[in-house]
Amino acid sequence: MTLPERAADTTAESPWPVRLLSMKIADYVEKMSVVWVEGQVVQLNRRPGARTAYLTLRDADVDMSLSVSIQVNALDAMAAPVTEGLRVVVQVKPSFWTQRGTLTMDGRQIRPVGVGELLARIEYLKRNLASEGLFDADRKKPLPFLPRRIGLICGRASAAEKDVVENTRRRWPTAQFEIRQVAVQGTSAVTEVSEALAELDDIPDVDVIVIARGGGGVEDLLPFSNEALLRAVAAAHTPVVSAIGHDVDTPLLDLVADHRASTPTDAAKAIVPDAEREHQIVEVARARARRALEGRLHHERRRLVELRSRPVLADPGAFVRVQREVVGAMRDRAHRRIETLVHRHQDGVRHLRAQVRTLSPQSTLDRGYAIVQRVDGTVVHDPDDLEVAELLRVTVARGDFGVRTQG
Repeated sequence: MTLPERAADTTAESPWPVRLLSMKIADYVEKMSVVWVEGQVVQLNRRPGARTAYLTLRDADVDMSLSVSIQVNALDAMAAPVTEGLRVVVQVKPSFWTQRGTLTMDGRQIRPVGVGELLARIEYLKRNLASEGLFDADRKKPLPFLPRRIGLICGRASAAEKDVVENTRRRWPTAQFEIRQVAVQGTSAVTEVSEALAELDDIPDVDVIVIARGGGGVEDLLPFSNEALLRAVAAAHTPVVSAIGHDVDTPLLDLVADHRASTPTDAAKAIVPDAEREHQIVEVARARARRALEGRLHHERRRLVELRSRPVLADPGAFVRVQREVVGAMRDRAHRRIETLVHRHQDGVRHLRAQVRTLSPQSTLDRGYAIVQRVDGTVVHDPDDLEVAELLRVTVARGDFGVRTQG
């Protein structure tokens, strides 16, 4: 039976046998070139008398490892023995073992990563993170004045933990801690610190997180310049304090954290106030307020004494008497003015009354005049309007009488 040439041409009725697939994979892998791989040695198996040793390399940024077989002669060529935790670069050639269908990595050369090269990589990462703004001051969160609970990430049974806790409670005795003890050195440090940071960041009453570690060399502090950890710190919602004790080397965590403490002891000064000093501040403020209140009371008391010493308050009736005299004078003036107006109007009334009397019909009749009226009451103005023997009414000052006209 003719076998398909390509894997895409295989079917359930026309499959490849295992040996063919193994040989094709081996041919493909064999065409791959050698490659230099960097990692951290997390496991070394070297049996006495064996010509081959086995290394397990772990990626520095993610939890991923790779097994490598290497000749013992290559290990012995190293200037210093290979130990677990050492960062190395290994030249490997992938190979496929057809009998068992497994992919292996054959190590050809191995070299340690020098301190100078590590520092150069840290500097390169520093420039990249700075260009992204992770070190900018405006993105840093302010520390709370008095946190409800303090998150602490530190090594197991470490002096850093003791320094932070004791110095913090010396400053503020009632300080509460949420402590996570993790590896702060080695292959698992980045993963454990990141997980502890995420866990503390999710606790609502944890108001500040301190990442603490004692001093160490460049290799010891490498986890705190790891990009994955730095980005986790930058993304945290809770303010983070970097308390890595070191003399010369500065891990990048100091630049990304919201606050940098030179030592774990110095971190205690940053996360809580000094209770004794705060008490002194309160006492000074209370004394200042007391003096201000006493001064105000003294001032008001002096003003009250001055007011009471004034004549108007020494003899309260004097003011009333003066006002009574003023009111009496105004009342007399009003009375006199009203009397004057009344007299003036009385004179006017008398004058009008005299005019009315003078101009009234009765006054005219009193002077001898009479009013002649017809029977219907109309007044006679012209004698030519009268008829002969017409009956008329004549009104005089003392009464009236009737008359008849003659022809």
